[in-house]
Amino acid sequence: MSREPLRVGISTCPNDTYAFHGLLARASDAHGFDWQVELCDVQTLNERWLAGEFDVAKASFAAALQAGPDTLVLPAGSAIGYGVGPVVLARPDAPLPAHPRVLAPGEHTTATLLWRLLQPGRGELRHAVFSAIMPALRRGEADLGVCIHEGRFTYREQGLRLELDLGALWESTTGSPLPLGGILARRALGRERCERATRAIAASLACADAQRTAALATMRAHAQEHDDAVIWQHVELYVSADTRALTPAGRAALRELAMSARAAGLARSPRPLALADESASWT
Repeated sequence: MSREPLRVGISTCPNDTYAFHGLLARASDAHGFDWQVELCDVQTLNERWLAGEFDVAKASFAAALQAGPDTLVLPAGSAIGYGVGPVVLARPDAPLPAHPRVLAPGEHTTATLLWRLLQPGRGELRHAVFSAIMPALRRGEADLGVCIHEGRFTYREQGLRLELDLGALWESTTGSPLPLGGILARRALGRERCERATRAIAASLACADAQRTAALATMRAHAQEHDDAVIWQHVELYVSADTRALTPAGRAALRELAMSARAAGLARSPRPLALADESASWT
């Protein structure tokens, strides 16, 4: 039986490859789709989503806020939680100048949005692929680095120090968990396809939960950091109840992020993020 092609983008991060393990390994129900999955760094995913190159993608919620009404958030696959935010790192022996050189992981990442919301106007902001930021800091090519993914777990081993935890600052400022990214879908797919895609992602995640050894092999094949303990730390932190199905707290966090971005003039749309399983998003 032929399957409908679905152009899909996810990152190489363990939480994404864990959630998509069943689909990547062809070990879970694809729900009628041919999942044509590409793995990219997060800023490339954001750029390609905004350019219309994917039907479904794990992208930053900051990018979703720039994408307008064509973008829906599927209720499975999100990274939302406490203690999950980007960390701002520096060299331990380098005094910070008044106007620091700051490296962030991409124009449309939630990390960059948080930096602009919580540290407005601070320093000279430039961008680099997330995996290049800590090496650039060690070489003295930047004073501060807004680091994501495995950087939260490995910065000490990289000889860097924590300057600021943007996630903790967001939590203390808003009282809300931090929404980092989620599975975005094109409105043009329609409600029935979005529902099938959601069920397929949920089945893929359940497959990873049931086949952790096989899921680890999938994650190792793509991770920047190959230490198994770090990989599982990543999964335990970023794969949460909101990854399996958006909770009321997760949905409220999305509204909080959208409201904050709009108030700062950093969101394209005046509307909140549209959720594919909420009837109001289809009217």
